[in-house]
Amino acid sequence: MSESRLRIWLGAARPRTLPAAVAPVLVGSALAWHDGRFHPGAAALCLGFSLLVQVGTNFANDYYDFIRGADTAARVGPRRAVAAGLISPAIMYRAMLAVFGAAFLVGLGLVAWGGPWLIAVGVASILCGVAYTGGPFPLAYHGLGDVFVFLFFGLVAVGGTYFVQAGRLTAEAILAGVPIGLLAANILVVNNYRDADTDAVAGKRTLVVRLGRPAARVQFGLSLLLALATPGVFLLRGHAAWCLLPVLLAPLAWSHARRLRDSKSPSELIALLGDTGKLLAGYAVLFGAGLVL
Repeated sequence: MSESRLRIWLGAARPRTLPAAVAPVLVGSALAWHDGRFHPGAAALCLGFSLLVQVGTNFANDYYDFIRGADTAARVGPRRAVAAGLISPAIMYRAMLAVFGAAFLVGLGLVAWGGPWLIAVGVASILCGVAYTGGPFPLAYHGLGDVFVFLFFGLVAVGGTYFVQAGRLTAEAILAGVPIGLLAANILVVNNYRDADTDAVAGKRTLVVRLGRPAARVQFGLSLLLALATPGVFLLRGHAAWCLLPVLLAPLAWSHARRLRDSKSPSELIALLGDTGKLLAGYAVLFGAGLVL
């Protein structure tokens, strides 16, 4: 029995990466709630935009990695729809444009809260989603993917979510984006750690390829450490001790660092990839709850 088209497209959307889109909106909205500025309509539009940009970026990655030869039969990670012949390159390209177009239209709805300058932020987010693996200077192929994820799924997404609801940008909104960006980038670290050998052959010079797996393990561990330390800064800035709730995840974070260090097979890293996304989601829920409480 052939696989359903819906299942194929859901796989191409890469559900394991979607916590990176939900987490910043949750935290930014929680901080807006803490400051008495929460607006459900604006928060919903931010969530829709963030999810669409994430899915559009995943479609672009599926398309451009195939075109550039990074996704081949030698690849050890989860299958990619275009490389597996399940979706043609032309259809994936059109789907990418459609999803990014939908993201732009959803983003236009935020202009009523944040003003016309948000159009520039939205367009930059979409263009970077394409430029992650496409265009004349693909970010992921030059070791800049981690920077893109940290900035746009951390600082920009959390800060932007807060801004459209509060009407201003604060140091705390930027600070809240730091752990979210670091943990979102860790999803990429695990993915690139797994694919380092085939990426190197394909000329995809990710940070793991450039610096090696030992450096990637250091990056992964430091990101976890800084993310767990950030709530302490909020405590020092006068927030209640509830903001320390994410520290409860420390044992799980430690186990993730050990699993990355001790991994021996692609299947172990595929499992860790999903669990890294869950850690980000759990952190966002606990941090958001702490800010609200």
